[in-house]
Amino acid sequence: MRNRRTLLALGTAVVVLAGGAAGAVMWRSAPSAKAPAAVTAPEPPRPARVQEVSLQAIVQRMTLAGVVAPRIETNLGFRVAGKIVAREVDVGARVVAGQVLARLDPNDLKLARDNAAAALVATEAEEARARADLERYAGLRGSAAYVAQTYDQRLSTANAAKARLDQARAQLATAENNLGYADLVADAPGVITGLTMEVGQVVSAGQQVTRLARTEELEILVNIPEQRLGFVSEAKDVAFDLWAQPGRTFKARLRELAPAADPATRTYAARFSLIERPPVAALGMTASLIIERRSDEKVAELPMTAIFQQGPAPAVWVVDRASGTVSLRPITVLRWRDDTAVISAGLSDGDLVVTAGVHKLNPGQRVTPRPAVNTSLATRSADG
Repeated sequence: MRNRRTLLALGTAVVVLAGGAAGAVMWRSAPSAKAPAAVTAPEPPRPARVQEVSLQAIVQRMTLAGVVAPRIETNLGFRVAGKIVAREVDVGARVVAGQVLARLDPNDLKLARDNAAAALVATEAEEARARADLERYAGLRGSAAYVAQTYDQRLSTANAAKARLDQARAQLATAENNLGYADLVADAPGVITGLTMEVGQVVSAGQQVTRLARTEELEILVNIPEQRLGFVSEAKDVAFDLWAQPGRTFKARLRELAPAADPATRTYAARFSLIERPPVAALGMTASLIIERRSDEKVAELPMTAIFQQGPAPAVWVVDRASGTVSLRPITVLRWRDDTAVISAGLSDGDLVVTAGVHKLNPGQRVTPRPAVNTSLATRSADG
């Protein structure tokens, strides 16, 4: 019984001592809760990669493969029928104006010329006799032997003889021309691009026997896809270079555009005249035609990492040069590219735009601009 009382007394003492200690702790901690809060240090400016906006005109570019072709390529043939007795050129031969390309057997043409000459002599004699008869009968005017009706008949006979004389002279000139047509000559300087004749072959008048490409004026022949027809027809700046002479460009001008598409390729043939002619230009050479079109609209091009997308409208962070703070500015994106965006509204020349870490910025936050590689609006292909 005594032990039980002793244990109870000891427990009560422990409780009293614990309560006193807790009170002391609370008494000492209370003044510390009323101490003033520590002052937070201002956040240092954050480094930010920026790019200066440069507004430039939109330049669209399209490159097409073409070939050097002559503006005029003529199919030549004899103007008279006959048998070919000589062929003076081969495919690829360069000829000058007046050079003989082939010859016909002239014997039949000479006989025709001689026949026309003989007919002319006979007609001249008839005309001279008829004119003399008319003059003699006219001398009888006023005498009893003069009859007006007879005079009219002789006048008609003389006029008919004169007409037959003119006809005979024309026939002789035609026969002489035909004899000259026995030689097929080049009517302009150029290159022989085709032959369909051999010695001994009999040809008809006008039948094609050779093809002559004139080299005095060359062009670039290209095929335009139908979806780029409007782009080509409106382009003003056209240049080309030759694979045989890389690194040098020359000016060209659209001369002819086919009104209908080729039924097989569904492309439109276009011919561009050479304003500047390369010294090494030759028929059939491969050329790259470069067509550019500039727009009056000014745009900027920024990397995709600069675009801050919050809601439906895109925006960018613009750095104030004086205070170094950033503000969010909405923009209008003209088109999206693989790694850049073309901005048509919302920015001005010289603006500093943050191009990295845009989703970690807040309005009014100070940054330290770090220049990035300036990406100007590069020349783009017409597809973009």
